[in-house]
Amino acid sequence: MEQKQTRKKHRISYYLSLAILLVILFFAYQYYQQNNFNDFVRSETKLYTSQFTRDKQIKYEGKRSYKIENPEYNDAMFYKKVAVKKNQPYKVTCMVKTNNIQAKEETAGVGAGLAVEGTTERSVSITGTQDWQKIELIFNSKDREEINIGARLGGNLGEAKGEAWFSDFRMEEGIAEQNNTWKFACYIFKNTDVTINNKRIQLEVTRK
Repeated sequence: MEQKQTRKKHRISYYLSLAILLVILFFAYQYYQQNNFNDFVRSETKLYTSQFTRDKQIKYEGKRSYKIENPEYNDAMFYKKVAVKKNQPYKVTCMVKTNNIQAKEETAGVGAGLAVEGTTERSVSITGTQDWQKIELIFNSKDREEINIGARLGGNLGEAKGEAWFSDFRMEEGIAEQNNTWKFACYIFKNTDVTINNKRIQLEVTRK
């Protein structure tokens, strides 16, 4: 009788431990899914201000989106180092969705967009509240063999606040233009009569 009670206690303890382990694994998996950035590096001007997550609620084509939230004005970005060929054109595209994004100053290029980290190379920047739309960044690698490309909420010339979701990142290599032929036009006016810096200039082409 006593042995049966002991075995019963052991079974209860085993199932209880198993249940606790499963709960721990479930929450660990949820945490991993929410914070798995696939080698993206998180960066922000004001440290510990922005929030970076993988959003399971707002998705694009069924995949968790990459979310940047700036509760206050900040320049936040997550980027990934990619290899490129020298002097090659590239196009990077992604889908972006925004909620109440506001730029701190009325400066062009501040909002949600794509950017090459550490440079002024960027895509258009989205502000306000917008549904999913495609944006693109076109750049030339020049003498670089590696660059950091990522999604940004802010800008190199300013800060922004609000929420932005990014998804479906794609990168394409273009073809370098080898044509060095210049096309130009020359215009000759028989008579010119203009005012420059409050001075009247009159010119006439004559033939001798």
